[in-house]
Amino acid sequence: MKLSPRFKYEIAKEFGGENLKLCFACGICTASCPIREIDEKYNPRRIIRMVLLGMKQRVLNSDFIWLCSSCYACTERCPQGVRFTEVMNAIKNLAVKEGYIHPAFAQQLHILRQFGRLYEIDEFDNNKRIAFGLPKVEKTKGFTKKIIEIAGLNNIIPRREDDKNV
Repeated sequence: MKLSPRFKYEIAKEFGGENLKLCFACGICTASCPIREIDEKYNPRRIIRMVLLGMKQRVLNSDFIWLCSSCYACTERCPQGVRFTEVMNAIKNLAVKEGYIHPAFAQQLHILRQFGRLYEIDEFDNNKRIAFGLPKVEKTKGFTKKIIEIAGLNNIIPRREDDKNV
């Protein structure tokens, strides 16, 4: 595995990553993390250590960086004021800049491009809305697709057979 000694400085340059190097690995962030209770792969202390050691490819290409729930328990309890939730956002921002994106976000972009929203509203849903006194949701006019194109996000959206009409 190739190490990147400048990785911690790249994270520190990102908004929210400024306090990364203040961490002295006390483990309070890991002990207070609700995600850690559910998934052993997510370990804030280990993530910071991997960043400080320069394990750039392993960190940016991993699924675990996307698991942070932004509950701020780690930030509230950190004696060094590391603000780990913001550090995780900085890591995710750098991952996207480097071309790593979690498949779930790519799928969401695909759905947004196709339907103009994350949930397709069909006739059945509209009839339920009307029954509850809510307004009917009209089909989009393609502005979301245009925004995705202008932002240059088409290259991260997975291509499928049903994309021919999109």
